[in-house]
Amino acid sequence: MGLSKSALYYRTNPEAKKKKDEYNKKFQKRREQVKKRVECNKWNRKNGKKGDNIDCSHQRNNTIIGEHRSTNRARGGRDRR
Repeated sequence: MGLSKSALYYRTNPEAKKKKDEYNKKFQKRREQVKKRVECNKWNRKNGKKGDNIDCSHQRNNTIIGEHRSTNRARGGRDRR
């Protein structure tokens, strides 16, 4: 399996990768993101999910479900279901 287009781009453009990493660092410190991460960690511990390709998926109705990671990560941005 080859690398994605974005992975190849950031591998060959270190300045762009540095800028992206700085943004991600700020983004992950946001209160909403920390809360979301804590909720997922709690859900994962409760359901024994580790290394089985299942992500915790936050739904629009504020519930958390287990969902295959490729499905969960493929749906993103403002068009999120």
